Amino acid sequence: MTKLCLALAVVLCGLLPGTALAASCKEPETGTKSVPDLYPRLGKVVIGTGRLQFYSAPNAACAMPGVFVIPKDQLIAYAQSNDGWTSVMYTNPRTGDFVQGWVKSARLKTTGTEGPRY
Repeated sequence: MTKLCLALAVVLCGLLPGTALAASCKEPETGTKSVPDLYPRLGKVVIGTGRLQFYSAPNAACAMPGVFVIPKDQLIAYAQSNDGWTSVMYTNPRTGDFVQGWVKSARLKTTGTEGPRY
């Protein structure tokens, strides 16, 4: 009976991290103390080298496969978390297609504001 309980505990523990991981990809509420909105919206440019991965939430486990920007791409920032993430939108200048998500703040440089200050 003890071996059965141990085996069941191992199986349950194996399931819980996956469940917790999926829940952590829920986008946080912006406009809070930990994820304040940026007003006015800020223009940002990608700095550094290589691709800057997009994430569906500010969590390294929430990568959006195949969605990234490269150095010198222009973004609009909407919110910034206290732990190094920025909510952004990128519009492809050739196609007009856009994507919204989260990127690492350290790879962004502010270029200016995108609207009037209130």
